[in-house]
Amino acid sequence: MMASPRPKSPKTPASRNDSKDESIWEKLGTLGRKKKIQQVQDVSREGRFAIDSPGGAVLRDLPAEYYAIEEGEERSMIDPHSYNSPRFADLRRVLTNWLNDEMAPYRIIVKSLEEDLYDGHVLQKLTEKLSGSSLAVPEVTQSEVAQKQKLKVVLSSVNQMLGLGHHGSQLWNVEKIHGKNVIAIVHLLVALVRHYRAPIRLPENVFAKVVIVKKEDGQLTHRVVEEEMTSTYDDLGLRYERDAFDTLFDHAPDKLQVVKKSLVTFANKQLNKINLEVTDLDSQFNDGVYLCLLMGLLEEYFVPLHDFYLTPRSFEDKVHNVTFAFELMQDAGLPRPKPRPEDIVNLDLKSTLRVLYNLFFKYKNLN
Repeated sequence: MMASPRPKSPKTPASRNDSKDESIWEKLGTLGRKKKIQQVQDVSREGRFAIDSPGGAVLRDLPAEYYAIEEGEERSMIDPHSYNSPRFADLRRVLTNWLNDEMAPYRIIVKSLEEDLYDGHVLQKLTEKLSGSSLAVPEVTQSEVAQKQKLKVVLSSVNQMLGLGHHGSQLWNVEKIHGKNVIAIVHLLVALVRHYRAPIRLPENVFAKVVIVKKEDGQLTHRVVEEEMTSTYDDLGLRYERDAFDTLFDHAPDKLQVVKKSLVTFANKQLNKINLEVTDLDSQFNDGVYLCLLMGLLEEYFVPLHDFYLTPRSFEDKVHNVTFAFELMQDAGLPRPKPRPEDIVNLDLKSTLRVLYNLFFKYKNLN
């Protein structure tokens, strides 16, 4: 016997009102999609116009959302080629390492200048550590409004520390820092490094191309400017006139070896009297011990051993020794050495040579 076919489930016929509702929502959805598509097309068209305009090749690597700006609005962004250049990358690396050294007591690790500094927390800790004072701001800020309020207080304090007054600097502000503008962040950090004479060597003469896009009369225009991120600095973080040692390092490495040999001979002439000898000028003066003993020998007095560390163990011990040696030099009538004690301890050869040459110049005829 064959089974009878299973009856189909009855369907409720759609009412006219339901059909009408579906038609309205379909129309609204279609209009919304068309409007969104039109907006995307407008932005793409503006982007293509900017790219195809004279000199627009530099913009081809910028993200598409960079072109979505309001009438009269202006935005700036580092040219991607400059961002990835070896010199700018080296500058970011040096600044990041310095920040991590400063943030170590807070157990904060900075990996990206843009991503880790924009909310103001790291800048707050850095400002408090450098200035030795506390800022009246919340530790944790989640919302954009709260982050910008915190940044406003932090940057106001930074501007006062740098002696820039209430108007601050044109190179950075709340919007630029919170917008992760790496040019503004680097400018700010370089200013702090120079002002507080951080014991690091910034790469000199670093430039970066900055693309500035503005919307005028519905069209995007752009210009490219080259910004100076660092210049030529001396060991105190200030601009200075290049000296003979800069020339030797840059253009006459063979003559540099002759100068080093002469300074080693000069130092050993004195240190041999107490059975000491310099064999590596690059490293043997960094703890300050030889500098202290050398000053006593040149001035013909005994340097009390309790005034410096004969076997320094820490960075601070070495800085103390070099600082004490600098004081002995000033007591002998020499001008205060231009390098910092930290530069000598950090094995900065050019700084060491400058200090030894000043001694050589004063005492070279000593019998």
